[in-house]
Amino acid sequence: MAIDAADVVLVNSKVSDISAAIRLSRATLRNIHENLFWAFFYNALCIPLAAGCYAGWLGWELDPMIAAAAMSLASFCVVSNALRLNMLKIHSGGIDRKLKNEVSTEDIRTIAEEFAEQSIKNMEKEEMTKKIIIEGMMCPMCEKHVKNALESIDGIETAAPSHTDGAAVVEFSKDVQEEIIRKAIEEGGYKFITIE
Repeated sequence: MAIDAADVVLVNSKVSDISAAIRLSRATLRNIHENLFWAFFYNALCIPLAAGCYAGWLGWELDPMIAAAAMSLASFCVVSNALRLNMLKIHSGGIDRKLKNEVSTEDIRTIAEEFAEQSIKNMEKEEMTKKIIIEGMMCPMCEKHVKNALESIDGIETAAPSHTDGAAVVEFSKDVQEEIIRKAIEEGGYKFITIE
């Protein structure tokens, strides 16, 4: 059932056959387009010539016997073009189309450096973000009091308290002593538990 349903079936365990199948299918499609072009071009030109359509305008005439031989020659050319697929090296990557915007080694290096810098910044930001466990917050007004108390401390950029979690997520711009944080929270009437 899988073989009947599949578009392509690999009969051995070579993964490289996938790229070979893609190369073969692209070459086959290109060959079909070439054959259709030449067949239509020949028919559009030679059938009216054999029928005598150009005799009145240009004085061109073609014997029907020669036209039949030319038709056979056109079929021969189409078949010969199709047989060129036998010479295709499907396991060679040399026939693959090049990408329009190929990425150079320098571009890859630049992208890797930018990614490393961003990762370091993210790690530093994570180190500067901590969670403070606080008891006693009961409502959004309590959250506002704790937020104001924490953000008044030098070295704390932002504070996001939550009375439902019983904690505040704090972003630091520099190191702040735990005792200063404890004092600010307890002066507001809440209990400082720990910093995670």
